[in-house]
Amino acid sequence: MAEANWYVVHTYSGYENKVKANIEKTIENRHLEDQILEVIVPLQDVVEVKNGTKKNVSKKMFPGYVLINMVMNDDTWYVVRNTRGVTGFVGPGSKPVPLTEEEMRPLGIDLAAERAKAAAVEVDFEIGDTIEVVSGAWKGTIGQIKAISLQRQTVSIDIDIFGRATSVEISFMDVKKM
Repeated sequence: MAEANWYVVHTYSGYENKVKANIEKTIENRHLEDQILEVIVPLQDVVEVKNGTKKNVSKKMFPGYVLINMVMNDDTWYVVRNTRGVTGFVGPGSKPVPLTEEEMRPLGIDLAAERAKAAAVEVDFEIGDTIEVVSGAWKGTIGQIKAISLQRQTVSIDIDIFGRATSVEISFMDVKKM
């Protein structure tokens, strides 16, 4: 399997959060959790002074841009590129260029540490195992593992909501093997 990298996606200004939500919904619908790992809109806390009063506000570090940690292939490129509000990837022509560790470090994302954290996680269950949710909103739910994301440290299981199987993502900490 190819390695995931961080890519920059250009969006219409003001649509960053909407693009993030749309991509995350598409990931869930198309079950691309193992290929598109994370979507972020980098924020920065700043102090704004208006009418003599100070106020802490979160502002977008890069208005018009969203960062995506993903495995680049034809499917993921197509999903991201054809999301409403996305104008394209940052890079020459139509070829996206991944960010380097030096470019990610000022954003508070240490790629080497992220890889080490994902590699260091060991779980005693695998796809197909039956688990019980021991805490959180789905406490007491029993389900079969459909996907495991070491990067996000979650498992995906199908649960029954209103008579329909719905996939939910649950943290490793909230489940135990049966």
